[in-house]
Amino acid sequence: MPDLTSTANPRVKHLVRLRTRRHRDAAGVTLIEGHDELALALDAGVCPTEVYWAPDLVRDAALLERTAGARTFSVSREVFARIAYRESPDGWLAVAPAPGRPLDELVLRPDALVLVAEGVEKPGNVGAMLRTAEACGVDAVVVASAERAGTDFANPNVVRASKGTVFAVPVASASTSQVMDWLRRNEIRTFVTTPAGATELGHADLTGPSALIVGTEATGVTTAWLEGADATVVIPMHGTVNSLNASIAAAVVLFEAVRQRTSVS
Repeated sequence: MPDLTSTANPRVKHLVRLRTRRHRDAAGVTLIEGHDELALALDAGVCPTEVYWAPDLVRDAALLERTAGARTFSVSREVFARIAYRESPDGWLAVAPAPGRPLDELVLRPDALVLVAEGVEKPGNVGAMLRTAEACGVDAVVVASAERAGTDFANPNVVRASKGTVFAVPVASASTSQVMDWLRRNEIRTFVTTPAGATELGHADLTGPSALIVGTEATGVTTAWLEGADATVVIPMHGTVNSLNASIAAAVVLFEAVRQRTSVS
């Protein structure tokens, strides 16, 4: 019989509470749901503290062998339906330390490439940015917040949307002023994407240490970034719309940076 069979169990109730940011922040943890996401997190060196698995749902229990340092609990199908936050769950859920580190602990290459997202609220957008950033080999993804708060990297939906790459890419969160100061100290040029950009993206030199700044689709970045940017860049648009989804804009500018760097190497 599974270890947990009642949805009224205090441990089950605690897992449900961890869906909210307040409880995650207080505990300093995140939730990782899904076999592939958990496997990628383990590959990245993440050490879960707890692992919950549903024998009636999992196809391959071999993943348990890689979580020997965690407390493991088998749960009933009913309990897993209660603690799962995704559709069509595959029977794996883990509690792990929240991703992220202080800005000054990020390790940067001489030709650093950093993605900064300011005020992006949708976990799906942040997750998509992380997948692109991992594919492009960026040094770090930083969420900056000013008067409007963004989502947090520990959001289970960020973990899901990123397919676990939130654990493979160095990430950090800080205020806009802190991020700007950190970039200046590290002599990283800032390129702010905006429909009113002075330079077309393909004409901006992204081969040196560069931070690519994206904001929300609705309002873009705050004035602080526009006034403090080394350059403002615009993505060429040939249709009737003048902006892209934040994650799409991030993908466009990141792959342009990769193209430039590849062509000169």
